[in-house]
Amino acid sequence: MFDNFFRELSKKRDFKRLKDKKYEFLFEEDNSGEYVVFDTETTGLNPKKDDILSIGAVKIKDNKILTSQTFEMFVQNYCDISSESKKIHGIREVDLINAQTTLEVIPKFLEFIGSRPLVGYYLEFDVAMINKYVKPMLGIKLPNKQIEVSEIYYNQKIEFIPQGNIDLKFDTILQNCGIPNMGAHNAVNDAIMTAMIYLKLIKGNNNVR
Repeated sequence: MFDNFFRELSKKRDFKRLKDKKYEFLFEEDNSGEYVVFDTETTGLNPKKDDILSIGAVKIKDNKILTSQTFEMFVQNYCDISSESKKIHGIREVDLINAQTTLEVIPKFLEFIGSRPLVGYYLEFDVAMINKYVKPMLGIKLPNKQIEVSEIYYNQKIEFIPQGNIDLKFDTILQNCGIPNMGAHNAVNDAIMTAMIYLKLIKGNNNVR
């Protein structure tokens, strides 16, 4: 109750601070019944110094993953991509030659998500990466409601493992939810797998269309 109160208070404050009125749609009441699951691939794990390489997202509605409504864009960056990051997502500097700039990609991403709730795995990091660019552009951070799948998973598991020794690795959650690993590690695939986890955890029907 108090969380909702402070969240609404924060949204009203941010609405007044919004630099570009064109983005007032981010604050509109969402009646679509849709959620957006998204993931980022980055040059590293520090939002202060690392950059986004790609953003992948997919919408959920009526307990179905709308694979016909996905978002995938690569982003130009000026940071070195660490060898460790390359091993994870396989994105190299040469792969970004024709990528668009953050000034082109972020507005398109905001149009895609609108005011819909955001779902993700360790979503706090991905939102921080997006906010790195949204804050200078709009003077605010993303006002969207955020839903963390690992938190839902933890809260369900803790009922049966009270000592709290719960493995929250992505592959472990996939396996325990009975969801196949799609193999290729990229932002869109990770978003779709996260969407499947979310639907499984809320006891929805994880059909894909």
